[in-house]
Amino acid sequence: MRIERIEISRHSLTLEPPFAAAWDSRPRRDFIVDIVQVYADDGSVGIGSGDSMAGIDDYLDHFIGGDPRDMDRHFKVLDNIAFHVGRPWPLDVALWDLRGKAEGQPVYKLLGGTQGRLRTYASLGVLRSEPDMAAQARRLAAAGFPALKIRFQRPDVAEDLAVLAAVRAAVGPDIELMVDCNQGWRMPWDTQPPWTYDKALTVARALEGLGVYWMEEPLHRGDYAGMASLRAATGLMIAGGEMTRELHELRTLVERRCLDVLQPDCALTGGITGLHRVGLFAKHNGVVFTPHTWGNGIGLMANLHLAAGLGGAPYLEFPYDPPDWTPDRRDFPLALPLFPDAQGYITVPDAPGLGIDLNEEMLERTRIG
Repeated sequence: MRIERIEISRHSLTLEPPFAAAWDSRPRRDFIVDIVQVYADDGSVGIGSGDSMAGIDDYLDHFIGGDPRDMDRHFKVLDNIAFHVGRPWPLDVALWDLRGKAEGQPVYKLLGGTQGRLRTYASLGVLRSEPDMAAQARRLAAAGFPALKIRFQRPDVAEDLAVLAAVRAAVGPDIELMVDCNQGWRMPWDTQPPWTYDKALTVARALEGLGVYWMEEPLHRGDYAGMASLRAATGLMIAGGEMTRELHELRTLVERRCLDVLQPDCALTGGITGLHRVGLFAKHNGVVFTPHTWGNGIGLMANLHLAAGLGGAPYLEFPYDPPDWTPDRRDFPLALPLFPDAQGYITVPDAPGLGIDLNEEMLERTRIG
């Protein structure tokens, strides 16, 4: 089995009305998705996707003619590429999809997983008013989600805390609440500084009183000392690492006891190969591993297989904030959008590879470039 060719395509879904993401001061009018397809000489195809694979085309010849199942070799090349350009990791995802198809196994079983069902938490993305957020939380709890993640990014953190209190009152004590403070990174045009340690600690004390399950990205991603001190000073679990670029940085977060919950995304960092190794390291050191999934449905599926392969994740992130962010928008490249069952569980497909099919008609309509 050899790699015959690799194709990368770009697709854009017009968002009307626009999506006002909490972490972005500019409403998003388009959802752009890059898809990589690896074609083997036996006719099988592996699929991967991420936000952008810009600049990767110049390096694809390093994979042509190779055995797609030589994961360690391909990972080393991708790790070198990632140092020089972009985020090439969807190619690793596509190679795992191809390997699973070649071996007749779903990816999560190739990774050692035995349980193909994970609880989800609804990960909200919009900054709504107190009454609107409370109503949304009640709807999501009624839909079966056992946990919800609320975004902080309003002009005054007192407003964020008031919204969180309204949500807690709306859903009661039996629904777990996570809070994403969104202090780890910024969009290029958003220049406000991250919280100081003192501010993060003040917020943490308020979150403790509201029974929050974890506090996510409360400080800048490189503030290792601050995260470690915050973790020691509060009873909350501290989560982070979603946009960390290098695998050694993720290991540092674990080694320096910065986090209770590690959240990288295999479509953005390390691929399935690298994050499986990091996930094992995290678990060995008593850190929960559950990936970030705010991309499209292909990335969500890849992270679902990764989490199921590693085991032990209390919840998997499920981006969902209707009507602004729905499976129809998020999963437009897929023939079937992903959704949990009435109890909030999502099941990993048992089909070989990732178990996904593309919506070819939609991809043709949305192709750009």
